Amino acid sequence: MACQLPPRAVIREVGLRDGLQSIATVMPTDRKRAWIAAAFDAGVREIEVGSFVRPRLLPQLADTAELVAYAKTLPGLFVSVLVPNLKGAQRALAAGADLLLVPLSASRAHSLANLRKTPDEVVAEVARMRAARDASGAKTLIEGGVGTAFGCTLQGRVEPDEVLRLVQALLDAGADRVSLADTVGFADPQSVATLFERARRIAGDRLWCAHFHDTRGLALANVYAALQVGIARFDASLGGIGGCPHAPGASGNVATEDLAFMLAAMDIDTGIDLTRLLALRKRLSTWLPGETLHGALARAGLPATLATAV
Repeated sequence: MACQLPPRAVIREVGLRDGLQSIATVMPTDRKRAWIAAAFDAGVREIEVGSFVRPRLLPQLADTAELVAYAKTLPGLFVSVLVPNLKGAQRALAAGADLLLVPLSASRAHSLANLRKTPDEVVAEVARMRAARDASGAKTLIEGGVGTAFGCTLQGRVEPDEVLRLVQALLDAGADRVSLADTVGFADPQSVATLFERARRIAGDRLWCAHFHDTRGLALANVYAALQVGIARFDASLGGIGGCPHAPGASGNVATEDLAFMLAAMDIDTGIDLTRLLALRKRLSTWLPGETLHGALARAGLPATLATAV
């Protein structure tokens, strides 16, 4: 018997953070605002607009506070930012972001290379962020994102039990939500179904999101596997831009337009207008000359068999 898929799914656009931080081009702030506005007009209601990291480390994201302020003017838009430490969280709280995403690598080697902290040191940082959030009186949510959950180019195998230990540790430290990420594209549908099912037993509805990279062409298949165990929120990047500095040659997240099309074709409502989304993707190609964009829908177009572009 076929399993019951969620009738609705949410796509969180992360191209403005995960995508832009991974390419050389520094996109002007006015174009980022145009990207946010056009995505909103296309029906996207969750956007990760940037990251509160030191501007000298990621000049591509130096305007994150300005983007949060702009995005908060759009009614009903849920605004996320990535924060690597307490200082970044304090800046995000001051800016009024709706959600702080704290990256945690289940791979110790990746964690030290990426954040210069062990996984457990990141958990301790989440506890400090929770205390700062509560003291400020803000309603901002804290999401602990467990990356390299399916393996790591530096460490190799990552034990599922370690991933699940860190999921529980994040919740115990005060994270409101947790998510799992296939940072370097090692996952397959079976491993996705198994790990997300086990994580749901720990976190329940607090298991918030799935983040899949299309490094080996399995991102959409992995989304489907996650849907089958009840996951209904997915990160995606317009044009599939992005990647991981510790996975040379890797492509970025699943392309937003491809994911939105697959869900629409399966009668899973996302609220996204595919025609408008493809128009934005075309604009993105002109904003990022010389950068490689990914995704199949932009090349092939919408099929005549799709009854509606929404």
